[in-house]
Amino acid sequence: MRITDLKGTVELANGTRMPYLGLGVFQTPNNEIKNAVHAALDFGYRHIDTAAFYENEDGLGEAIKSHSISRKEIFITSKVWNTDQGYDETIRAFGESLKKLQTDYLDLYLVHWPIKGKYTDTWRALETLYEEGRIRAIGVSNFLQHHLEDVMATGKIVPMVNQMEFHPHLVQQDLIDFCKKHSIQYEAWSPLMQGGIFEIDLLKDLSEKYSKSIAQIVLRWDLQKGVVTIPKSVKKNRIEENASIFDFEISEEDMKKIDALDCNERIGPHPDKI
Repeated sequence: MRITDLKGTVELANGTRMPYLGLGVFQTPNNEIKNAVHAALDFGYRHIDTAAFYENEDGLGEAIKSHSISRKEIFITSKVWNTDQGYDETIRAFGESLKKLQTDYLDLYLVHWPIKGKYTDTWRALETLYEEGRIRAIGVSNFLQHHLEDVMATGKIVPMVNQMEFHPHLVQQDLIDFCKKHSIQYEAWSPLMQGGIFEIDLLKDLSEKYSKSIAQIVLRWDLQKGVVTIPKSVKKNRIEENASIFDFEISEEDMKKIDALDCNERIGPHPDKI
């Protein structure tokens, strides 16, 4: 990944350009999402990540529609929820997401979790929607290697993105390497460990060394590892701070120190136990 500025992108396997830094809107209620999204777009963000499960697709649709930046300049991701999985169910759920988002296509659509007995049929639905031109890129979320191998064995298209819980306490380097080998772009959710990063002594030290906030250190680490990241915030100052990471670089030695914090600690559910 070549890191330039906030509007920089990474090329997915099908040639689609995906902004490598975006705004996550998990747990952002509809009455707060407009201000958050407008603050992000005003500052230069062009990637917004939502999901049906977040119950704010309609708010996001209104926020984007009411901003001066055109829809085609904004990379929108959404995800099909667990109770909507299956071939026909996914097609219907996708249509509902489009209505709420007030758009006729998505830039990226993901299978939210690998629901046993469902996710391969769900993936077939995503392939159909992709082939119909209704989605620019398709991928998965929370898929471990064996889930990816199932999809690759039964499907026609290799997932273009795998969005995973990723932070200094959960690196899963073997999975990153597997994804890289198969041209699957790795993406982070919960990169700030829901605030847990602020208690890590090494990150406090690096914050002082680089004169950057702990959040900025972690988000820069994400990008330097080639991981697309979507930190969530509703506060304008935090939204701007999270994106002010393009005027410094973490040394290789310090990158390895952050890598070494990995202890396989999850904040969210284990994908095999969802």
